[in-house]
Amino acid sequence: MATRSDVPGIAELMRRSVLDVFPHFHDERETAAAARYLTEPDTALIDDGTYFVCESDGQIVACGGWSKRDKLYTGSGDLPTDDRLLDPATEPARVRAMFVRGDRTRQGLGRAILAECVAAARAEGFRSLVLMATMPGVPLYRSFGFRDVRRTEVPLPNGVVLDGLSMEYPLSG
Repeated sequence: MATRSDVPGIAELMRRSVLDVFPHFHDERETAAAARYLTEPDTALIDDGTYFVCESDGQIVACGGWSKRDKLYTGSGDLPTDDRLLDPATEPARVRAMFVRGDRTRQGLGRAILAECVAAARAEGFRSLVLMATMPGVPLYRSFGFRDVRRTEVPLPNGVVLDGLSMEYPLSG
């Protein structure tokens, strides 16, 4: 489980992950915008106890979590409902801020974090998970069992728009 003292390491990992992985899916302008706007750690996830890190040799090499709050992803702008607690009986929990260092991808770290998210959200009574994927994360989410809902766009504050994919994962049945 992540703690507030992990925030600098999480921020460093997020930025490094975007700069390492996004160029395989996005152009230089999109990668730069993602590195600027999608890499701010959300301390509400840490405070809620819903954010996880994987460490190796004292460094954070993967991070991610889930949320019982209304915000879908960092960079979506601030909305008045972002801090609203979701109703587990009628609303899905959100998978949030998944990042793996480029040299540690495809080693099961993202999958391990997703498994923790599933178990924790299920224990809190949620019936499903949703997420807004950027293209680098889609292969992981699909292989884990998330289903495509719809293609969408992820607008960033500087006007850059990333391709996105809304996805869902049932926690029951």
